[in-house]
Amino acid sequence: MNDRSGGEGRTAGGGGSGGKPRSRRRRAAVVTAWATAALIAVGGAGLGYVWFQLDGNLRGVDIDAQLYGRDRPRDIGDGSMDILVLGSDSRSGANSSYGRDDGAARADTAMIVHVNEGHRSATVVSIPRDTLVDRPACTDSDGGRIPPADGVMFNSAYEVGGPACAVGTVERLSGIRMDHYLEIDFTGFKKLVDELGGVEITTTEAIHDRDSRLDLPAGTHTLDGEQSLALVRTRKSVGDGSDLGRIQLQQTFVKAFIAQVKDAGLLTDPVRLFGVANTATKAVTTDSDLASVSKLTGFARSLSGIGPSDVQMVTLPVGYDPYDPNRVVPIDRDARQVWSALRRDEPVPASALRNSAAGRSGADGVVSATPGAASPAG
Repeated sequence: MNDRSGGEGRTAGGGGSGGKPRSRRRRAAVVTAWATAALIAVGGAGLGYVWFQLDGNLRGVDIDAQLYGRDRPRDIGDGSMDILVLGSDSRSGANSSYGRDDGAARADTAMIVHVNEGHRSATVVSIPRDTLVDRPACTDSDGGRIPPADGVMFNSAYEVGGPACAVGTVERLSGIRMDHYLEIDFTGFKKLVDELGGVEITTTEAIHDRDSRLDLPAGTHTLDGEQSLALVRTRKSVGDGSDLGRIQLQQTFVKAFIAQVKDAGLLTDPVRLFGVANTATKAVTTDSDLASVSKLTGFARSLSGIGPSDVQMVTLPVGYDPYDPNRVVPIDRDARQVWSALRRDEPVPASALRNSAAGRSGADGVVSATPGAASPAG
């Protein structure tokens, strides 16, 4: 990144990753790719009688068409998959209770999900929303050209150019082609958790966060949708109050969510199965290749062997920007190790995470998932 003078990189989006954040914007949640899709796939052929209704729920974005002609990374084609999963912070419609609708939805939470060649394990790389990156030129959904920009916040890509621009920015950052895209917003996340029957987590200390509206004593809790959303938006009351600590809470919740999906018993309850599938298909936006029940079901079946203990959770290695402690910048050498591991279809080595500010947020261990779900790696 060669433009460190300020401008867009210093103002887009709001609250920072460290120091004293200048904005009180609330954050959105994310559901992992396989967990969301698996809710639809469980029961397989049992969904045939509602096929067309569920198909009508799905929304697809033709990302390949919007990125056509751009300089995209080569598709490795070894059977592995890379999926960009975004949590949108839109305040419009049913999401209005979470803040003022300023007309700009942002990619509040971002995870790259790498599924290995045999589809038996996965690595999830969280990208802090305040990471300063170089954004490539994009085409928005109306065909308008978005010029490139250097040293801007990562979440500005979605804000100015939508899903395709977010995908293009991730590909520029990682050098890895995204095979699929999944997005969920506040309301869809809550409804999905509620339909599932809640998610069980354990807190080692009380969490009281006025901004996210979370009030939990220490102990084991089955969180409903509203509480789950509050947990993954919590920041100031956990660890050092940074966005990096919030990411650790999200990663732990994702593992608990996957465990809950696998233990939900949907195969023996057709009525509940339909309710979950109906909610899930309404909750997500996908790339056009996944925007049908048949394709999404096939996709989910290919991930059905992955459990919480098979998932490595890491955060992109970052350090605080010396020009602005509310922003972070990738540690280039360590980030290259992360992306190289994904391209080689290998776990991310611990050496890549040793220097990252993410491991010093103080939020590790505050929340734990179902027994057997390994803790996030940082």
